[in-house]
Amino acid sequence: MGAYCQVTGKTAMSGNNVSHARNHTKRRFLPNLKIHKFWVEAMQRFVRLRISTQGLRTIDKRGIEQVLLDLNARGEKVLGLNITALENAVKGKDNG
Repeated sequence: MGAYCQVTGKTAMSGNNVSHARNHTKRRFLPNLKIHKFWVEAMQRFVRLRISTQGLRTIDKRGIEQVLLDLNARGEKVLGLNITALENAVKGKDNG
């Protein structure tokens, strides 16, 4: 798939360029995507995600571990993600 945020699901929108003479031509509005590496303490490794700036705010608010668990529940593929280790670490963090 093309430009989309793995966390929020934002995709490209379509619209029109409008010239001074009010001619309309089709265009695409792309989301502000960045490729960012996050350190996941539970797995002792980096995870690379293609996310929007709103996705960064979501990760700051909820935490990378919880966001990765939600991605897995949604069926999103993240390269090399060990879900069992991540789930155990999140459960231990909640209990401790």
